[in-house]
Amino acid sequence: MRKHTLEVDGIQKKFNQRVILSDIYLKCETSEIVGLLGRNGSGKSTLLKIIFGIISAPNKCIRIDSVSKNTENVLLNEISYLHQEQFVPNHLSVQKAISLSIDEKNESAFLDDELIKSVLKKKIKHLSSGELRYLEIKLVLFNPSKFVLLDEPYNGLSPLMVDVVNEMIQSNSHKKGIIITDHNYQNVIKISTRLILIKEGKTHHLKDKSELIEKGYLTKNML
Repeated sequence: MRKHTLEVDGIQKKFNQRVILSDIYLKCETSEIVGLLGRNGSGKSTLLKIIFGIISAPNKCIRIDSVSKNTENVLLNEISYLHQEQFVPNHLSVQKAISLSIDEKNESAFLDDELIKSVLKKKIKHLSSGELRYLEIKLVLFNPSKFVLLDEPYNGLSPLMVDVVNEMIQSNSHKKGIIITDHNYQNVIKISTRLILIKEGKTHHLKDKSELIEKGYLTKNML
């Protein structure tokens, strides 16, 4: 299978004169899970939104397979994005949401899932927060895009569902490049093949998770 590469460079972003991102370089290849870590307000979600194209940034440079994508606003065909907020409309049924989002040839594989089968006839508005998050993660991962941005995927999930989601992320990473950020840093560290820390607006590319202690993100008892 051919490898694809996403590169992000030169991103700067200010909010009310406060510099959030100032020296950003990020690279993700298909078959990688890149864990994006940083304290609250460090710019992790902002960076994902800039990459996807829903927040503007001056002089940003985004390349996919060495081809510039700077003039494209939202890279729907190449990058899929799991927002922190709900994106599936409440009035739809689960079955309808799936049929609108998933190619017919992939639908049977998508439905081969006990949790999905158990909620198939429900309306989106009647799902628990965990069921809804699980559905949204699966819809995003089954998108035909080469890269997936996951912003707070574990929000609302039970420990058991977190394990199932981790398996789903890892199985999909064989054909996609995945960038993940979440307050549940233990799971981000657990499933990531590479870690990047955003600190003081800059990206720090880590060779080992022990560097999270050296750079002051975690203490020894937290790792």
